[in-house]
Amino acid sequence: MRTVKIVFLSAFYFAFFMSFGNFFRLQAQVKTPTETEALLNVVVTSMKDVPREGEKILFVGEKTKKTFSGITDKAGKFSILIPEGDTYSIEYKTFSETVEYNKFEAPSEEGKYTYDLDIKYDPPKTFTLENVFFETGKSILRAESNNALNDLVEVMKLKPGLTIEISGHTDNVGNPETNLKLSLDRANSVKNYLVQHGVAASRVATKGYGDTQPAASNDTDEGRQKNRRTEVKIIKE
Repeated sequence: MRTVKIVFLSAFYFAFFMSFGNFFRLQAQVKTPTETEALLNVVVTSMKDVPREGEKILFVGEKTKKTFSGITDKAGKFSILIPEGDTYSIEYKTFSETVEYNKFEAPSEEGKYTYDLDIKYDPPKTFTLENVFFETGKSILRAESNNALNDLVEVMKLKPGLTIEISGHTDNVGNPETNLKLSLDRANSVKNYLVQHGVAASRVATKGYGDTQPAASNDTDEGRQKNRRTEVKIIKE
């Protein structure tokens, strides 16, 4: 059995390292490679080598389009078997989207192969929740927001140590005091959704910023639309 070690760094600090070791079998491994499936031992850490618990890593085959996934434990580790003979896009999940991180090739060769993948990245501390919508001038969530909010619920459940702030923002149309209240009410609506779906209320703070922190100019419709947003800030990981 051949073991191959691969180190992936974030898009900001990318490096690729591969080394071939001796043929050996790890006695403690529960999963073992076969002639058609490679074993991936994955370790996910921050750029400072702190293990990242609850990270969902996806491997999407370019040929088959099939997706294989694993979730890291407290040590930032998981093992998974994937079919050989394909190149896989490595992706990780954030609060509201799936980010393509790198690619990994599992060639179809004679023998049983184990790959050790070290994946390092530091996601942003603030995310805009895409595809979260409210009724005009109200804090009532529209039904089309459910998919994005369900993704957020999933992340919160995968990472039990995570504490966040839901931040509401508006454009500058209307009364500043009214906008401030509306932004807080919308943040609270998102929090209520999370709590109703099993997230502890103590893990979710809320704050309304009204129109005080624009992300774009309020002089255009496009800019005002960008300013009407809901953000997630990581308080504690």
